Amino acid sequence: MAEPGVCTTGSPAAPRTRVPAPRRDAAAAPGQPRPRRRPALSPSRAVDFRTCPLLYRYRAIDRLPELPGRPQVRGTLVHAVLERLFALPAAERTREAAAAMVGPAWVDLVISSPGLADALFATPDPASVDPAAGGEPLAREPDGSEQVAEQGQDRPVPADAGFAGWLASVHDLVEAYFALEDPTAVEAESVELLVETELGAALLPCRETGPAPGPGGGLLLRGFVDRIDVLPGGGLRVVDYKTGRIPHESGEAAAMFQLKFYALALLQLRGTVPDELRLLYLPAGQWLSYSPDADELRRFARVLDALWTAIRTAGREGDFPPRRSGMCRFCRHRERCPEWGGTPPPYPGWPSTDEEPLPDDG
Repeated sequence: MAEPGVCTTGSPAAPRTRVPAPRRDAAAAPGQPRPRRRPALSPSRAVDFRTCPLLYRYRAIDRLPELPGRPQVRGTLVHAVLERLFALPAAERTREAAAAMVGPAWVDLVISSPGLADALFATPDPASVDPAAGGEPLAREPDGSEQVAEQGQDRPVPADAGFAGWLASVHDLVEAYFALEDPTAVEAESVELLVETELGAALLPCRETGPAPGPGGGLLLRGFVDRIDVLPGGGLRVVDYKTGRIPHESGEAAAMFQLKFYALALLQLRGTVPDELRLLYLPAGQWLSYSPDADELRRFARVLDALWTAIRTAGREGDFPPRRSGMCRFCRHRERCPEWGGTPPPYPGWPSTDEEPLPDDG
C-alpha cells in the first residue's frame, strides 16, 4: 500500500455482487436517449468541463448522441467481463473462465445496443485513428487519459483489422489482467457500484449560506466504481481498470482524479477514508497506487465545489466556450464547434432536476 499522499507504481513482480448487463454509455445504441436524473457531477463530466466547456454542454445538457468508437466499446467489454468474473466464487475466477465470458458479453452488448456492431465495423473509425501511428490506437478514458486499442502500448491494431482482430485485442486485455493480480485472492465487497451522495457541511464547511449561485442546487456526486475490495486489516481499496496508457510520472496525480472523486463520495457516505486507491493499467501490466487522507479529500471537495459553481454559472448564462486542445482529434462534435468552423445549436437551457443524464462511467 502507498504511503499517504504518495503515488506509487506496481507491477506483477511486486503485487500486492452482481452481474448486470454492460452499463456504460460508451456502448449505448446509436441515437438512443439516456436515462435522466437530477443534475450531478461525475468524473467524466468534470473532465469534460475542464477540457472543454462546450463539450460538457453537448454531453450533459444538449445530450447529443455520440457513436462510440472501437476503443471505447473495447473498454466497455473488458469491464463487463471482469464484472462477471467477480460474480463467481473466488476459486472459479480463472483465466479460462474469463476468456469464456468474452463472447457472451459481446453478444449481450450487441443485443442491448442494436446496430452497434454494424456501426463499428462497417467502416474505419476515423475519430479513433491516430494518423501518426497509421492505425487505431487512441481514444479517451473517462479520466481524460488516452486509451490504446490492444495489449501492449506499441502494437496498434490496424484500422482495417476488422472484428476478429478487435475481439482478439479484447482477449489480450482480459488475459493481461491476470498478470496484475490474482482474483482468487481478492475479497471484493462491491463491483460496478453506483455511488451517489450530496456533499454536506462537514466536507464543505466554508460554503456560503443562502441560495445557490446558479441552477442545479448543491454538489451531488454520482458515478460507478469498478470495484471496492476489503483489505486483510478491514480497510477498503478502490480499484479502477484502465485499458489505456499508464501516464508519465508528471501525469500520475491527474490520473488519480477519478479515484479521489470516489474516495470523497465514500467518505461522505460511510465516514471512512479508503486505505488505497489503485488504477490497474492492463496494457502496461502495471498499476498506480495512492493512499489519500481526510484533509486531502476535504481540499479536493472544495475543488469540486468550485468546479460545480463554475458549471452552474455557465448553465445559468448559457456560456460554454470551446477550448481547443490535442483532445479535439477525438471529438465527435467538431462540425458543431466554432474552433473548427462549426456553429453550435441553440442553447436548450439548464436541465430541470429530473432531466440530467446518468453518468457514463465511473
